[in-house]
Parts: sequence; structure tokens; C-alpha cells
Amino acid sequence: MKSLVDHLSQYAAYHRDPRNIASHFIGIPLIVVAVAVLLSRPQWAIGGLWISPAVLVALLSAWFYLRLELALGVLMTLLMGLSVWAGQVLAAQSTTVWLSSGVGMFVVGWVIQFVGHYYEGKKPAFVDDVSGLIVGPLFVVAELAFFARVAA
Repeated sequence: MKSLVDHLSQYAAYHRDPRNIASHFIGIPLIVVAVAVLLSRPQWAIGGLWISPAVLVALLSAWFYLRLELALGVLMTLLMGLSVWAGQVLAAQSTTVWLSSGVGMFVVGWVIQFVGHYYEGKKPAFVDDVSGLIVGPLFVVAELAFFARVAA
């Protein structure tokens, strides 16, 4: 398995332009929440817990992040939990609200991503390596942590 540095370095190679990086701070969170929204239906009661595909994907993602690095993994797990919570809230609404909000955020998030990559002049990282889809959110959090540390 690649290390945290390997994943982030490979992903960063596709993200050098500041406009592209900035677009990821908006686009990736929108996409993550959109996926959580869209996967929050259906829900199943299992042993007194409500489980949805969003919960399963979040658990698998958390496992991936925690295996790479504990501190960032814990932060990513908390953020995934918040995304699933938002997904559950929107999934409890009417089908129209659930579907339009999920699809809307998904489409807007990807449009923002592709605009960023237009400025970059490079294709998105996941085109060459599908793991870029799970590394993208980690890249955004790592970049924010770096900026926060530099600013302090």
C-alpha cells in the first residue's frame, strides 16, 4: 500500500495552479456531501442502527484514511461523519428535495473541478489512477492543515 506522502505527492502533481487548488476547496466538499446525500437512501435497520450505503462508503473511506495516518484519518473520519449526517438530513426530506440537492451539488462540484483543471491544463488525477477519487478529499484537508499551520 502507498504511504500518505506517496498518495499526496502523486495527487499534487496534477494540482500546481493556485486556481485549480482553490477550486478543489469548493468542488470536492460539494461532491463528497453530494455522494453522501445520494447514498443515504435506502436505509436499513440493523441491530437498532440505521445503515445506508452512505454509512458503508464512509466506513470504508475512514478505514483507508486511518490506515494512512492516524491524525488526518481521525479528522477525515469526523468530516465523513458530518457528510453522512448532512446526507441523512437531506434524505429524510421529500424525494424531490433529496434528489435535486444531491444531483445539484454533484454536478456543480464537478463543474467547479473541471474549471480548475482547465486552468491547470491537466486532466484530473483520477483519470490516471482511480484512487484519486478517495485521495482528493484528503488532499483538500491536508492543504487546509498546511495553510493553517503556516498562518499560525
